Amino acid sequence: MYCSQSLSPRGQTSAACATVAGGVGAGTDALPGSVGDDRPADYMSPCLAHRPESVGLARRLARSVLRDWRIDESAAASVLLVVSELVTNAVQYARPPLYLRLCRETAGLQVLVGITDGGRAVRTGDWAASCAAEEHGRGMSIIDALATCYGSRSHGLGLTTHWARLAVPNAVPAPGPSDGV
Repeated sequence: MYCSQSLSPRGQTSAACATVAGGVGAGTDALPGSVGDDRPADYMSPCLAHRPESVGLARRLARSVLRDWRIDESAAASVLLVVSELVTNAVQYARPPLYLRLCRETAGLQVLVGITDGGRAVRTGDWAASCAAEEHGRGMSIIDALATCYGSRSHGLGLTTHWARLAVPNAVPAPGPSDGV
């Protein structure tokens, strides 16, 4: 479901995850937040190279974060596919810089994926231009099928964040303070 105004159909997000659609602080590695233990609820990559190889790097970074958050493999596979599609679109159709941001909702049952880029490029990247028509063009329909909500938001300095929220129903809840962990 495309969401034009907010990160959720009801407009409710955790404070840590609101930044996915709100902006990116260049050079920030992680923002404060907690899922009830010492694992960050919000992760932002360093600036990624504006090249096709960054799709694989973004997937590896996301896989590591999802593993730390104890997101099961089935749910992680959907998140990783959305990461791949959003980064691919950014490399092909947008200008640098390129950042990946992941947010885990405090309840632990949703993950937000945000890819921030430098806005629309003047021309399509060489990678997409070299493909036959049947080899590309399905990314947004994949995101539509996997995400509970998705959208884009433009913000300062010409940056645009493309984001998607995914349910991760098989996530292992983070231990609470009374769990003794």
